[in-house]
Amino acid sequence: MRRILDRLVFHANTGPTRLAIISKTENLTYRALLDNVRRIAAWADTLPQTVALLAPHDERWIIWYLALIWAGRTVVPLPSFFSPEQLEHIVQDSRADIIVCSVELLEMAERLGIAVTTPVHAGVPMVTPREQAQLIIYTSGTSGHPKGVLLTSSQVTASVEAMSEVVAASSEDRTLSVLPPELLLQQIAGILVPLSVGAVIILCPQPNAFPMMAEQNYPTATVLVPELLAGWVAWLERSGHTAPPSLRFVAVGGAPVPVKLAEKAWALGLPVYEGYGLSECCSVVAVNRHGERRPGTVGKPLPGVAVSIEEGEIVVSGPTVMQGYLGSFPAPKRHRTGDAGHFDADGNLIVEGRIDDIIVTSTGRNIHPEWLEPMLLSDSRISRCAVVNGGTHPHAVLVPAGEWLLQAEQGEVDALVDQLCADAPAYARPGKSTVLAESLLKQHALITANGRLRRRAIASFIAETPCP
Repeated sequence: MRRILDRLVFHANTGPTRLAIISKTENLTYRALLDNVRRIAAWADTLPQTVALLAPHDERWIIWYLALIWAGRTVVPLPSFFSPEQLEHIVQDSRADIIVCSVELLEMAERLGIAVTTPVHAGVPMVTPREQAQLIIYTSGTSGHPKGVLLTSSQVTASVEAMSEVVAASSEDRTLSVLPPELLLQQIAGILVPLSVGAVIILCPQPNAFPMMAEQNYPTATVLVPELLAGWVAWLERSGHTAPPSLRFVAVGGAPVPVKLAEKAWALGLPVYEGYGLSECCSVVAVNRHGERRPGTVGKPLPGVAVSIEEGEIVVSGPTVMQGYLGSFPAPKRHRTGDAGHFDADGNLIVEGRIDDIIVTSTGRNIHPEWLEPMLLSDSRISRCAVVNGGTHPHAVLVPAGEWLLQAEQGEVDALVDQLCADAPAYARPGKSTVLAESLLKQHALITANGRLRRRAIASFIAETPCP
């Protein structure tokens, strides 16, 4: 990450008054950002090696994150959306020595069982970055037990530089920052890429406020997950507002993007480019490019990243593949993702879904849930869904986005599912439909901390529980 920090220094020296961060509480120029980072880094250099970070989603998170990297620490971002039990697991599993947090989060941090401190501006700034910085990124997975992914400076740098090239990032960009900064996707594409090219980061304090912020701040780029994209599309349709004409690249990843949702987004002026990645490969593996986008695909692999298909499984190799899982053997140079996929005739990657989640119906048909789920999510009345085995046909489990699904008769729900999945062959269309409120999912641990439905747990739940 030394090269990224060197770029920050370059921008502070050549354009000291250029804005680096726009936030609700404070705007920072590149010179002010660098000065803050260097002074906090001097203090951070007195800390133990492995440091957990817990901070609000404002400019402090970025400053402290960069300062810890500058000081050569191993940084463990603590996701605010994880449960207290998961956070306790992270600090113990990572062997973090101390938690750096803000005053307003002290009480939460102190419950996690290790030393806690708040950052201090040192009098003498730390001028030269140290080389040994690392990240430990915890993925929520589907088991409820986060797993630590170890990434070195070289892997992060390779990912940032490849992404900068692919999205044609420049100092003229204004990146709207919406996702939580603890997510690796946000760190790479929403923080490090714009800062490495001298762009402006516009911090959104609340995810539900970003459509209006986009209208007011004229961003050129942003990074979203499909759920947020669906909310933006629905807001534009409902309000009659228009997308900012300044937008040139809306990267969407973290989950499959429904083709119909992407079509609506483009029709409304949102230039959506679907991507695919995972923390084990430093977030981004493939992404659609400007002028080369192919709907239904996640585009071509990043420069320097090689992707092959072996027995139907996506395998990734190259400079962004992780060092390994914390506490395990070093990772091989080739990472077997556990995702099924294939390439189209033009070399664009098509992700079919998790291999372990393939549904084998009683008639012997193999069906990927992630083939059907985007069809269901194209309706704004459905916030989340999971397709599980239902015997002769799949079973659709729907999470309502409003009151309609909760009040609808079973026949109306079944008719909606039939309509949404009409493009699938008859054998793949859901034969049953169940509506589960999100509160019920949380009560029975059927949803991960970052909002992904646990298909296998849901399948067991609906098989054993009479559902209303």
